[in-house]
Formats: sequence, structure tokens, C-alpha cells
Amino acid sequence: MAKLALINREAKRAKLVEKFAAKRAALKAVIGDQSKSEEERYAARLDLQQLPRNSAPSRQRKRCVLTGRPRGVYRKFGLARSKVREIAMRGEIPGLVKASW
Repeated sequence: MAKLALINREAKRAKLVEKFAAKRAALKAVIGDQSKSEEERYAARLDLQQLPRNSAPSRQRKRCVLTGRPRGVYRKFGLARSKVREIAMRGEIPGLVKASW
């Protein structure tokens, strides 16, 4: 089980990403718009830098919802590989069977 502080930190980042998503997208649109003046684009770049670092989606990390493990997480299930295996072996994931050939 991951430390609770790490799990809470990820939740806090998720909230920040959601809160600043619209503003970040608007600023990035201005920065990428070639028809805008260089001063406007520069000002937008400075405004983007003023946003909190943790509001960037790339700073988020997918974690297992059961254990908080950050690595080996299946997006489809939101679970770490070890937990997917455990649950699948008990037959609790419909349609998921152990491979054999």
C-alpha cells in the first residue's frame, strides 16, 4: 500500500488539473495562434508560467485504486497488475480468463 500522503498528493493534483484546464487550454491556444501579435503570445506564455506546476496534466500519475501502486497500472481497470491477477483468478472480472494454448 502506498503512503497516504502520496495518494492525497495525486488527488490534489487531479483537482488542480481540473480547476485550471480551461484557462490552460485558452492560453495554449493563444500561444499557438500565429495570427496573434508577438506581444500577445509572449504575455500568454508568461501567464501560463504563472499557473501552478501541478495544474499540468503531465504531472499526474495513474495509481491503483486499491493499493495506490504507481507502476504497472492497467488503464482499463484502474488496478495494478498484481491486483488484476488476483481478482481475475477469483473470476470477478467478467470475460477475463487466463490464457492457454
